[in-house]
Amino acid sequence: MKFFERKLNSQTVYSGKVVTLEVDDVLLPNGNKGIRECVRHSGGAAVLLVQDGKVLLVKQFRYPYGKEIYEIPAGKLNKGEDPLKAAQRELEEETGFQAELVHALDVYPSPGYTDEVIHIYFASNVKEGKLNPDDDEFINHEFIDFGKVLKMIESGEICDSKTIAAVYRYKCDNNL
Repeated sequence: MKFFERKLNSQTVYSGKVVTLEVDDVLLPNGNKGIRECVRHSGGAAVLLVQDGKVLLVKQFRYPYGKEIYEIPAGKLNKGEDPLKAAQRELEEETGFQAELVHALDVYPSPGYTDEVIHIYFASNVKEGKLNPDDDEFINHEFIDFGKVLKMIESGEICDSKTIAAVYRYKCDNNL
């Protein structure tokens, strides 16, 4: 049996700078009606840069969690923006590095309520660029040994889904 839910009606209940919240009436596969709340998001782009066995991570305060977290450099896509260009922009803005990027994977961070897709790239041929964080970004970056990053994930010190997905994909691709 194929599962599909058809939108019958949609109401935008909030439209902000980063997200839009829609409440939809849907027709379920069994013929009943249901309601779906969906956070619409333009998506994001992120970069895993591994150099000399070390992973480039940024650490910044994340308001929803009320604490600083480690993650790979990343940012929101502007409407209609090419994810590769966004990844290049975010890498340089947040860390001051430029690199050649290759698409590695896409991540759906929370498919139960948002349509956000994060496009993750692997970096190579790294060179210095210009550090230029957004006015509301306060970010530190550091290179951490790949093995230590794995231990940080395993211990729960790194909980960010895009970072975990990128690190494990890299580990699998490189038979580490």
